[in-house]
Amino acid sequence: MNSDLISIIYEITKKFRDPISNKTFDRNNEDVKISHKDGHINIAIIINPNNRSKYDDLSIKLKESLKKVPDLLSVNIILTSEKKTESNNNEHTKFQNPAKNIIAIASGKGGVGKSTFAVNFAVSLEKLGNKVGLLDADIYGPSVPRMMGISGKPVSNNNNKLIPLKNYNVSCMSIGFLIDVDTPAIWRGPMVMKALEQMFNGVEWGDLDYLIIDLPPGTGDAQLTLAQNSKLTGSIIISTPQDVALIDVRKGINMFNKVNVPILGIVENMSYFICSNCNEKHEIFSNGGAKKEADKYNVKFLGELPINKNIRIYSDEGNPICVAEPNDTISIKYSNIVKEIQKDISN
Repeated sequence: MNSDLISIIYEITKKFRDPISNKTFDRNNEDVKISHKDGHINIAIIINPNNRSKYDDLSIKLKESLKKVPDLLSVNIILTSEKKTESNNNEHTKFQNPAKNIIAIASGKGGVGKSTFAVNFAVSLEKLGNKVGLLDADIYGPSVPRMMGISGKPVSNNNNKLIPLKNYNVSCMSIGFLIDVDTPAIWRGPMVMKALEQMFNGVEWGDLDYLIIDLPPGTGDAQLTLAQNSKLTGSIIISTPQDVALIDVRKGINMFNKVNVPILGIVENMSYFICSNCNEKHEIFSNGGAKKEADKYNVKFLGELPINKNIRIYSDEGNPICVAEPNDTISIKYSNIVKEIQKDISN
C-alpha cells in the first residue's frame, strides 16, 4: 500500500517542474524528498532561500493536486535549504564559531521546561550587558518563536546569510521562523543535520558574547552533531526532580562527558509549588533529585526553580518572566544562575 501510494504521488509530482532549475519532480530529482506514514505525506523541496517566493505558487498547486488522491489524509509541502558546496562530502563539517561563548541548554527528556529556561537564561544574560543570540535547535518542537513573542520570517543579507529576528535585544533563529506554525518538520536525520548547519553557519549572528542553544530533548543525532561540531563552552542540563526524569539526566551527563563538553551545572526545574491560597510549599514531583545526581557525578548544582503559573502565562504571551517581572523572586533566581555561570566561565 505504501509503495503504491508513493508511486501515485510521483506520478503527480513529475508533472511539476522546479521554477529555478526546470527539473521535473520525479524520482531522479535529488532535491525532492517524500516521506509518508499512515496516509500522511510530507514533501520536502530543497531550495535556495533567496528564491523562496518563486515556489509559493508551485506549493499551492502541488498540494491541491495531491489532495485529490484517494486514501491520502494530509499533505505537507516543506521548503528547506541545503548548501551545495565541495565540503558537502565531509559529513563532519565543523560549525562556525559565532560567539565568544556557546552554551547548550539540554535535557534528557521532553517536558521538563528546557526551552523556558533557555529563553529566560538568554534574556537574563542580555540584562547584564551581554550581546546574546538564541538558537532554537529543537527542530521537531520549536518553542522560541512563541516564548520570545516573535513572528515573521528572516530575510537574507547581501552575503546570502539570514538576519536573525530580535526581541528584548536578543537575536533569535528557529526552524519555527522558516516553516508554517502548523507544519510538522517530519525529516530524517540528514535533513535535520543540514537544517542545523544552516541555522548555525547560515545566519549573520554578528559579534556575540553568548550564543545560547536550546537543544532538542534526548541524546540523539542532533545533540551529538552540535556537541561534536560546534565549539561549545559548556552545557547546562535541566531536569525535574522525579526518578523517571533523572534516569535521562544520567544519559545526558554521560553523552557530554564522552564528547568532552564541560557540564556547567544542573538545574532542578518544577522543584516545588507555592500555593497561592495557603502559601505552603508543595513538592509535586518530589524534591532534591537533581542535586543528588549533581553530587553523584561531581557536577555543580545551580539551584531550584519552582512551578509558577505566571511563568506559563508570560511564556504563552511571548513575554518571559525575567522581562515581565524583573524583580520577582524567580527572575532573581535566573539572574543568580547567570552570574554563577559567567563567573565560572571567566575563571
